[in-house]
Amino acid sequence: MRLASLSSGSNGNCFYVGDDNTHVLIDAGISLKAVEEGLNALDLTLNDIDAILITHEHSDHIKGLGVLERKCEIPVFASEGTVKGILSAKSLGNFNFDCINSLNNLQSFRIKNLNFHPHRIYHDANEPLCFSFDDKIKRAAVVTDLGHFDDLLVDELGRLDFILAEANHDVRMLQLGPYTYQLKRRILSDVGHLSNENCGKFVSRLLNDDIKGIMLGHLSDKNNLPELAYEAVKVEITFSDNKYEGNDFPIYVAKRNEISNIITI
Repeated sequence: MRLASLSSGSNGNCFYVGDDNTHVLIDAGISLKAVEEGLNALDLTLNDIDAILITHEHSDHIKGLGVLERKCEIPVFASEGTVKGILSAKSLGNFNFDCINSLNNLQSFRIKNLNFHPHRIYHDANEPLCFSFDDKIKRAAVVTDLGHFDDLLVDELGRLDFILAEANHDVRMLQLGPYTYQLKRRILSDVGHLSNENCGKFVSRLLNDDIKGIMLGHLSDKNNLPELAYEAVKVEITFSDNKYEGNDFPIYVAKRNEISNIITI
């Protein structure tokens, strides 16, 4: 099983999950050209993609969806609330909406060799989700736009071999930065985004002896720096109540505008 971030940040998000026979995108918040370039780096094309999973309807997660669907009509999976958001997003233009599948009751589903498990998250969108996935041997998750986390989400994600988690902002940079007061309040709220420190606390709850690595994603381009996110998460892991330290696992930082490390799980 492989995982890569094609792009991750406040301006656009798209992640790849797959194996030799299964190829899935999580979110489509970047241009068609960027998607194709990212897939080419994986020796894939759009014709290889079996499905697109959408976490929620905010533009940085769906703005490329209309163009992708007009070109390939790839099956799309999302919560019922997110489907409604997609259907009402006029910026996507016209495409075959029959390709969109609603995940009623948030039941797990299978795409070729991989099992996908939707989980509710706390973000100011219409029924947002994150996804964990497995090939019956290894299990991983992509979790961004959290707002906050709780025991239920930690328990549902279970024992992971790899996680991509949101480290959106450095609190001090956000407080002193250019955003309006209202936007700062939204980002810092329980339905906003995880700070670097809260990302570290979240990841610390999920650590286990099977974890092969951690990737930090959805970094703000105005309120964070890769080195700040990396060091803050390491510190939180080291000083958490578990037995692990920040140097025990490889920690990667997803790039905002290009493909990240390709992780084999």
